Amino acid sequence: MITNNILKVAGMFLIPLLVVLVPIILGQWHGVQRKKNSANMEASSVGTVVATTFALLAFMLAFTFQIVTGRYDTRKALLLDEVTNIRTTYLRAGLLPEPFRSDNKKLLLEYTDLRAELATDITNLDFALSRSQEILDSLWGCAEILAQQDRSSEVYALFTSSVNDLVDNYNQRITMTFEYRIPVVVIWILLIIAFFSMLTLGYHFGISGKGSYRMNLLISIVFAVVMFLILALDRPETGLARPGQKPVLTLHKQLHSY
Repeated sequence: MITNNILKVAGMFLIPLLVVLVPIILGQWHGVQRKKNSANMEASSVGTVVATTFALLAFMLAFTFQIVTGRYDTRKALLLDEVTNIRTTYLRAGLLPEPFRSDNKKLLLEYTDLRAELATDITNLDFALSRSQEILDSLWGCAEILAQQDRSSEVYALFTSSVNDLVDNYNQRITMTFEYRIPVVVIWILLIIAFFSMLTLGYHFGISGKGSYRMNLLISIVFAVVMFLILALDRPETGLARPGQKPVLTLHKQLHSY
């Protein structure tokens, strides 16, 4: 899993880098050749095309960045809700009779341990997800047993409500983290616009004689860094751009101090 994550992170930077660097070099080479064959070629018309394509590229980058930042804010809000739900469920579990009280508190402590471990190390992500689902199923099974014993109990109803909120939060968090992504068509359109924008830019450099390979590399790196940020925000499982995990770690410390 670690190797796959490293390859994914490397691809998130190298692919955008090549999408920009290669067309700039090709466009510049073609521009130089055209300039040799036509010494009086004007670069002004090409500059207009470059400005237009870069305006479209800037629009697509802003549109895509807005998508990922919106989801980042949603994930942060869900994390805070999760911390509140865990704490509420743990406190309400203390109102239950034995052995339900001890069993549910133990499950909630393990659930918090898994979340705290993921906050610092995501290598055991698959196990944490499967075990978290098992814990939630066990908590809900306990709520069903309690409901069968006494459907009029206010304490049981409060505990069931807390477990329901915890399950809902888990499902929303998993969906926002692992299932919702930037639409593939948006990524492809962004890369296509970037490719042809850089192709025209390289061509403009070639016929104007103002470009250099150092400048080409600099432009490519800048674009790759921006795309890397967008993709990192879109893929929090890489661990590069996750919401701050301090609330989870604080909750973990508090529950183990009881």
